[in-house]
Amino acid sequence: MLHVFDPNNRSDRDLGTPPAIESGRRVALTIDGLDISVPEGTSVLRAAAIAGIQIPKLCATDNLEAFGSCRLCAVEIEGRRGLPASCTTPVAAGMNVTTQNARLAKLRRNVMELYISDHPLDCLTCSANGDCELQDMAGQVGLREVRYGYDGKHHLDADKDTSNPYFTFDASKCIVCSRCVRACEEVQGTFALTIDGRGFDSHVAASQNDAFMDSECVSCGACVQACPTATLMENSVIELGQPERSVVTTCAYCGVGCSFKAELKGNTVVRMVPYKNGQANHGHSCVKGRFAFGYATHPDRLTTPMIRDHIDEPWRPVSWDTALQFAADRIKAIQAKYGRNSVGGITSSRCTNEEAYLVQKLVRTAFGNNNTDTCARVCHSPTGYGLKQTLGESAGTQTFDSVMQADCILVIGANPTDAHPVFGSQLRRRLRQGAKLIVADPRAIDLLTTPHGGEGIHLPLRPGTNVALVNALTHVIVTEELEDRAFIAERCDASEYAAWNAFIRDERLSPEATESITGVPADRVREAARLYANADNGAIYYGLGVTEHSQGSTMVMGIANLALATGNIGREGVGVNPLRGQNNVQGSCDMGSFPHELPGYQHVAQDDSRQRFEVAWGVNIDHEPGLRIPNMFDAAIDGSFKGLYVQGEDIAQSDPNTQHVEQALSSLECLIVQDIFLNETAKYAHVLLPGSSFLEKDGTFTNAERRINRVRKVMPPLAGKADWEITQDLANALGYKMDYGHPEEIMAEIASLTPTFKNVTYQKLDELGSLQWPCNDEHPNGTPIMHEQDFPIGKGRFVVTDYVPTTERSNRRFPLLLTTGRILSQYNVGAQTRRTENQNWHEQDWFEIHPHDASERGINDGDWVGITSRSGDTVLQAKVSERMQPGVVYTTFHHPVSGANVITTDNSDWATNCPEYKVTAVQCEKVANPSAWQQRHRAQDKKQWGFLRAGVETESTVVK
Repeated sequence: MLHVFDPNNRSDRDLGTPPAIESGRRVALTIDGLDISVPEGTSVLRAAAIAGIQIPKLCATDNLEAFGSCRLCAVEIEGRRGLPASCTTPVAAGMNVTTQNARLAKLRRNVMELYISDHPLDCLTCSANGDCELQDMAGQVGLREVRYGYDGKHHLDADKDTSNPYFTFDASKCIVCSRCVRACEEVQGTFALTIDGRGFDSHVAASQNDAFMDSECVSCGACVQACPTATLMENSVIELGQPERSVVTTCAYCGVGCSFKAELKGNTVVRMVPYKNGQANHGHSCVKGRFAFGYATHPDRLTTPMIRDHIDEPWRPVSWDTALQFAADRIKAIQAKYGRNSVGGITSSRCTNEEAYLVQKLVRTAFGNNNTDTCARVCHSPTGYGLKQTLGESAGTQTFDSVMQADCILVIGANPTDAHPVFGSQLRRRLRQGAKLIVADPRAIDLLTTPHGGEGIHLPLRPGTNVALVNALTHVIVTEELEDRAFIAERCDASEYAAWNAFIRDERLSPEATESITGVPADRVREAARLYANADNGAIYYGLGVTEHSQGSTMVMGIANLALATGNIGREGVGVNPLRGQNNVQGSCDMGSFPHELPGYQHVAQDDSRQRFEVAWGVNIDHEPGLRIPNMFDAAIDGSFKGLYVQGEDIAQSDPNTQHVEQALSSLECLIVQDIFLNETAKYAHVLLPGSSFLEKDGTFTNAERRINRVRKVMPPLAGKADWEITQDLANALGYKMDYGHPEEIMAEIASLTPTFKNVTYQKLDELGSLQWPCNDEHPNGTPIMHEQDFPIGKGRFVVTDYVPTTERSNRRFPLLLTTGRILSQYNVGAQTRRTENQNWHEQDWFEIHPHDASERGINDGDWVGITSRSGDTVLQAKVSERMQPGVVYTTFHHPVSGANVITTDNSDWATNCPEYKVTAVQCEKVANPSAWQQRHRAQDKKQWGFLRAGVETESTVVK
């Protein structure tokens, strides 16, 4: 297969067994007369592979621990009896190994003959033909005939399991090598597969001999990737055949930033294979990145620009030039009538760094204001504010790999196995190795039931009481003198620490005093605080359950206080780690998408920073911050904000208080939506610019660990333009000259203006695989661990974090507290995953309710339930679940008709306006009909899709 990318020949070939744990010592030995030296602990099989000597193998692969079952890798070792398996034999000083002779050849042929005697000989028509290790090994050992027939017992008539929409399990081709079972255990950590039966009756079973779709399998694809035959095979390969070429790129789902080889026939993606040299995922994946790529060629894709004068009119397909000029003329007319600040733009966290950079540049140059914002406003803006105040940088401190050195892991308001599943698998691996777990979450998340992972401490706090809980944890540490005094004295501001220390010691912050607030027993809080403080390495990972609160920024600062007080900053295995939601949330923030900050978090009011951009861009930049997204909505309703350019975000579904958002969008005179589908926001648009998927563009994404990864074009854009090209053309239509020939030129400009990106180049990214900013003269190859010696602000700053209860409280009318979150199979607003077979797992958003609350209201599992808040009401189907605590209910937000954000309120974080999605007081009751909003939504949806189809039908008359 042709590999498009591998500039340094970083081989992704299989070396048989994992690398040894580095001790610094090396061992010299001889293999087939070749003198070699390898790290101590290396297997003979791996040592031979490193030396270019290929020993046959079937059960061995280098992402799984050695198993030693297939016997193909047997070797002779001088002075030892028998023929040991090279995969399970570590090297030793002076060892003399023979991998090829007549004795070994005969053994291997006999072993292969036994495998083939119970295996279909349909190689020419097999879906794995050309990519089958069994086939390769038969050829490598020289097997030419099989003496055993099929007259006796065999497995050739075993049934196929086709229940999973993405892969088929053909038991007739299984050689019971256990690689799939071990991949499920060691890599994924689900333990969904096992070897059932003994001897000849041994077979791979999913859960309790269930169909794959009915089992605990999470469809991560690790078993498919590990399988050496066609037993587990992607349905896309079965249908399309083996791919011909591959391109290494980066996944466009969550903030883990997994690297993949997109494998293709022509321009058709056959499969996505996790890239083993991916520094964020190391060859692992989840169901979304591995299988849910079909949305990129879904029939719903927008492929032609369209315009209309009013949102109640059908769309008119037009050429690119006509659409862009129409948009530019509308924007100019609005500014002439309402003023320079009457328009703005929203960048996308699903687009590349280069594309986000161009949108905010367009707003600041062609629009002439700072009215630019991004979806991070509604998810992680408190992270940027809180970490900037305390640690001096608006990002997480560690690599994902750092968790493997953690001794105690505190997870707050995050559900990694659902929202960041590849990192969740790595975290579970560390728990199986003995690390301790503390989870602060209103729900009992899956991490707490990690197989073989020990018993974690669950702190089931009431929604909205995060700050009270983190203060209580830190109170215990300080009053019991568990803080790291040496770290505090050396690395932290003394006066601010003294003021904070006096505050945190206050008895009103103790676990006993706050128990009535948080609902968490005081003894459990004390146990968790001691466990974290006494660990050699304590790591904190948090998600939207921290930031999406009225005190989101306060909580982030409280987390930083906790890490500083215990000295858990600046080395492997510790740190403060926000788990970013979308693939490029970090990058969109880095690129200056906020109204008060230029790229690299340089404030618009800082003259020297702003003037550098003014010289480079050839314009004057406003020194006053522009409008945030909520301010844009309010101004639109008030009549002073009339034009909005939205790149790849669905604010009508994702932002809180949906009816308020819809009113704002309806008030605009020009809404320009650039996206790949007709999303909820696009239904209010006047200009539709068809965007491009991640498979259709070049650029970079920045993941949650500040890792900048290359995105490489896999196929041509369906609509003819990548997103960066559309933004550039719009700028030119508005009269501001942009003339980039490739995203690499955009990155060069970013590096010239952004100190943390100073040494970032495509060449260096290709050479090193990825870079973690800051990447400057001090750290030319990036900074995996932040704050090792000092902080960007000098000393770490402790901040007083008073607990201020949210104004959104339960009462007799609204006695339940609703909180929201994600689920594994769906992604964010669902526009991508709902157009794939992932719908089989989560075809709708469910309303989770504790049995006690359900019983009080006569609600049974599966009943339709009306949920009412102070903002609105909607109807969802009930799922009675003990994962909830009494008084707390839960839902996801992946399906627009669910209306989850119809009932969320306008409450937001005091510092950043991040919405308080996680605390909504509600009441619920059994109902028979959809809500009034849902009925209106369905009617509007039908009408707008009709307008689109009418436009598509006339598309052939348009010259693109």
